[in-house]
Amino acid sequence: MQSFSLGQNQISILPGRRPDAPVIYLPSVKDEGACISRYLLEYGCPDLTLVSISDLSWNHDMAPWDCPTVFPKGDPFTGGADAYIHQLTEQILPEAERRIGSEPVWRGIAGYSLAGLFAIYTLYHTDLFSRAASISGSLWFPGFSEYMESHSLAVRPDCIYLSLGKKEHKTRNPLMKTVAHHTEKAVSCFQSQNIHVTFEWNEGGHFDHPDQRTAAGIQWITEQH
Repeated sequence: MQSFSLGQNQISILPGRRPDAPVIYLPSVKDEGACISRYLLEYGCPDLTLVSISDLSWNHDMAPWDCPTVFPKGDPFTGGADAYIHQLTEQILPEAERRIGSEPVWRGIAGYSLAGLFAIYTLYHTDLFSRAASISGSLWFPGFSEYMESHSLAVRPDCIYLSLGKKEHKTRNPLMKTVAHHTEKAVSCFQSQNIHVTFEWNEGGHFDHPDQRTAAGIQWITEQH
């Protein structure tokens, strides 16, 4: 594993066996890359390089636009995703691939929760990622379904993976209880464009087995041909 810092971010590269292996970029909370990589190995995932990016300003970097807090004691969302996509594509990605030493056969982006929302949002702003996995993605985010319906993708992705826990929408939170509805709307939106998309239900709620679920989503997009 290689690690480097860029600005406030810590980036960990978990290399594949081949220098030109597919590269998956993973914004994460606490650098979960090593744990997810172990699950990928356990699951028999095809060869890939995982680039885990941590020490994010989570509610800023991953949020597409401003939104009040959804928790009584939580922080508001201050939409910094556009700026962070620029940082990811213009700084982090080139430096990571310089260190890897080869251009990958394809690139993907994956994320859990708010980073899952960011992964989908990124497809509307850059053509560098041809596959995406949104695991328990925060697609309840106000206005995001409408954004998807009114904007064009920057790239026609090879495939998209979406998943939720079966209990995620069983909450009193008025926004989060809509997550299943909005995720199903996202599936329909992609299907209407003849994009290869799958939607998987997992056992449990939002905080159950995030690393295993993330590994499953990454494995799925890596196995598609």
